[in-house]
Amino acid sequence: MRARLTEPTVRQRLAEYPAVALVGARQSGKTTLAKAIGGRYFDLEQEAERLRLDLDWDRAIAGPELLILDEAQSWPEVFVRLRGAIDGDRSRMGRFLLLGSVSPALMARVSESLAGRLSLVSITPFLWPEVAGAMALDDLWLCGGYPDGCALAPGRYPRWQLDYLTLLSQRDLPAWGLPAHPEVTARLLRMLAALHGQAWNASQLGQSLGLSYHTVNSYLDYLAGAFLIRRLEPYAANIAKRLVKRPKVYWRDSGLLHALLNVPDRDALLIQPWVGASWEGFVVEQVIGSLAARGRAFEAFYFRTSDQHELDLVLALDGELWAIEVKLTTSPGPGDLKRLDQAADLIGATRRFLVSQTSQPAGDERRASLDLPSMLGL
Repeated sequence: MRARLTEPTVRQRLAEYPAVALVGARQSGKTTLAKAIGGRYFDLEQEAERLRLDLDWDRAIAGPELLILDEAQSWPEVFVRLRGAIDGDRSRMGRFLLLGSVSPALMARVSESLAGRLSLVSITPFLWPEVAGAMALDDLWLCGGYPDGCALAPGRYPRWQLDYLTLLSQRDLPAWGLPAHPEVTARLLRMLAALHGQAWNASQLGQSLGLSYHTVNSYLDYLAGAFLIRRLEPYAANIAKRLVKRPKVYWRDSGLLHALLNVPDRDALLIQPWVGASWEGFVVEQVIGSLAARGRAFEAFYFRTSDQHELDLVLALDGELWAIEVKLTTSPGPGDLKRLDQAADLIGATRRFLVSQTSQPAGDERRASLDLPSMLGL
């Protein structure tokens, strides 16, 4: 198994909590990681596995082994049982590892039944630090990080990504409560691909789909909950300028984005008018995903004023504000750093980074022009 950044975080949380929920998109590697950690595994989507756990419950919870419960939302009864088992011996840590694809049902039951008893850890498809040396950075950008979509199975892009989204639209999202017909969901996904990196406008998108903005907002909630879409909220600075206050929407996996937009290879990607937005979203997700995988506490935003001062990513991290601007070039110039500083000054950012594809990183740990691998090493 390829090492995952999330594994040390999961192990640490298991040492500190009776239960840990490892959540993330389908096919992102949750089950593989859980089995590598070790324990008794139950796939609760399978009726036979639910029966096996039911019959062996008392012995299982009394034993020393970690119990791994995959797709826990498929068996609602288990949450009540988990609460009872944990409350029966609150001093025992590391007893249960729940895996889930973050359906609304799972999160509701976790919050109702296991508040204070469980730690939540997220996992993404492969990030650059996890595949460096096994694939090129541009290949990860083009194909995305799903293990079976390209990262561990070259040649499957883009067919795997399109099949994946079709199955989500037809089976998983409706099962999790999304009321849209699969054809409407497919149209919505394509439209969201065209809006990647833009400020969210539910009314405009709703008109295109023949839906109210309330309905479109609720659909976006499901897609965000399924780890397909990231909503990046605006940073609320107290400055004498008018700010853009709508969230920006990004596809979390660049391979899914590119498959929806019919991009077959790197050459085709680089001639697209929206290639800069694709690179921006890729960098944003790599930075946020790497921080989350390492268990670091942070908040993420973007910043934009009405007169075009902009920061692609603002991080509240380690008691400081980090200002990050993303530019698709191999030769960023002094003007790019000047614009970064002007926007960073408006919010009082103490760290400032311009991320590009430069081969000559320059600066220090507080202000630098650097490439993505160097940024992820900070």
